[in-house]
Amino acid sequence: MSSRREAIKNMAVGAVGMTGLSSFAFSEKISSLTKEKVLKGNINHSVSRWTYNYLTLDELCKAVKEIGFSAIDLTKPSDWPTMQKHGIYASMCYTNGDNNLNKGLNNPVYHEQLIKEYLEVIPVMANSGYKNLICFTGQRQGMDDETGMKNCMKALEKILPVAEKNNVTMVMELLNSKIDHKDYMCNHVEWGAELCKRINSNNFKLLYDIYHMQIQEGDIIRNIKTYHQYIAHYHTGGVPGRHEINSTQELNYTAVMKAIVETGYKGYVAQEFMPTYPDKLDSLKEAINICDV
Repeated sequence: MSSRREAIKNMAVGAVGMTGLSSFAFSEKISSLTKEKVLKGNINHSVSRWTYNYLTLDELCKAVKEIGFSAIDLTKPSDWPTMQKHGIYASMCYTNGDNNLNKGLNNPVYHEQLIKEYLEVIPVMANSGYKNLICFTGQRQGMDDETGMKNCMKALEKILPVAEKNNVTMVMELLNSKIDHKDYMCNHVEWGAELCKRINSNNFKLLYDIYHMQIQEGDIIRNIKTYHQYIAHYHTGGVPGRHEINSTQELNYTAVMKAIVETGYKGYVAQEFMPTYPDKLDSLKEAINICDV
């Protein structure tokens, strides 16, 4: 599965049948998600909305609360009233736009629209107490690293004063360009860290997607320890395949989480894998337990 966008389209096909469960059946499932233990609190847990798109947002909110955490990633302003009703925090926000990761800040063609979308949503986030707003470089399309970096800086120079005023952090996601997002520019943590250094603002950081960076460059724990000061958020996913983060894949997520905690990190870690278990909420519960170090 090459992208969130494609995954969401495919999930939608199966969603009709899966969401045909009665309210009673879903309530029975939620009641079965009894917490085996109180979470330790060293990791702030979250889950990406799109990976559980077969559930309504109401259902997902109830499920995560029952498992024992209270945050959902990658939601838009239209989602926030429902989340607030359940006491669920928006740990990583989208704008009201289409959030196309291929058309990002490295290309001046998209600057006017992107800047408008970011400047519109930042005050709305601030009013709700939300802190992190995702952004992307977009594809290279023949552009060299230095030109792309300078173009990102030009756009962010117009966004960051408003972000700083509202205590919102622009968070640029690191994605692999080998398998899932061909030609994506911000595909190495070193490049992203250099952009952070040049911008020199506490309101611009990186989203370190562990799945993507394992594919692109590996050396996960050392890179986390080296660049942690530039990282504001983490995503998970099993390699290969982007499925469960258990022993069927190549990363030791317990060790990775311990390394994150050792850096003093206080932000969120969001599960962003595509579940394959017959009951997909069992996958989420397992992942939270693995990461709860």
